[in-house]
Amino acid sequence: MSKVSYYTAEGLKKLRDELNQLRDVERPRASQAIAEARDKGDLSENAEYDAAKEAQGLLEMKIAKLEEVYANARLIDESQLDTSKILVHSNVKIKNLTNGAEMKYKLVAQSEADLKTGKISVDSPIGKGLLGKKVGDIAEVQVPNGTLKFEILDICLLYTSPSPRDRTRSRMPSSA
Repeated sequence: MSKVSYYTAEGLKKLRDELNQLRDVERPRASQAIAEARDKGDLSENAEYDAAKEAQGLLEMKIAKLEEVYANARLIDESQLDTSKILVHSNVKIKNLTNGAEMKYKLVAQSEADLKTGKISVDSPIGKGLLGKKVGDIAEVQVPNGTLKFEILDICLLYTSPSPRDRTRSRMPSSA
């Protein structure tokens, strides 16, 4: 059985667009490359044909994987999220108790994770350690080089997409 993943509307659209790109653009391009290589003569000694067939096989595997992910994707209504504890799609403000740095992250499905935009996977060590925690809780996260401790400062539905610089600032953005 496949794993269900929860997506924002933006993340689901991005997944659908990538799948459509592979199906509608890359697949015909791969078929065309095979046809061109086939037209060059003897297939038994045609390295270009073999390479094109291999590329098509890899493309088909990628399409199948994305189709499976998309079939098991669920759109989450962020307005219905409980902000009393950290869940998938929660926006959190945490403080690293080792160095005092404050950071803001959004917990998302693995395929939506992008540290540059402040989105971390719920499957990452930090994401797993934060799930279910409440404001004021201390999350102890096992990472390869030891244990990190984070204090949960805030949980909300929406922060503006923080820049990497903003995630390490110690003050919250003003509400406008």
